[in-house]
Amino acid sequence: MANSYKDLRVWKQSVDLALEIYRYTQDFPKHELYGLTSQLRRAAVSVSSNRRGQRQVVRQRVDSVSVLAQPEMEKRRSPLV
Repeated sequence: MANSYKDLRVWKQSVDLALEIYRYTQDFPKHELYGLTSQLRRAAVSVSSNRRGQRQVVRQRVDSVSVLAQPEMEKRRSPLV
């Protein structure tokens, strides 16, 4: 059992996701810096923050960051299409 949220695989994956989104949004147009770019970055950070705050939920057999990130990312999907 994990001693800390930082030991949880799902938390580590969510941090990796946030870093990947930051790298990806680096190339977005500057006029999107306070719009879509900011929204995507906040959503990515939110995923790991939510996992830290809901450790009990994570312990209840959640083994994939994609399952946890789905609600946050669905909110951001429509502006990307």
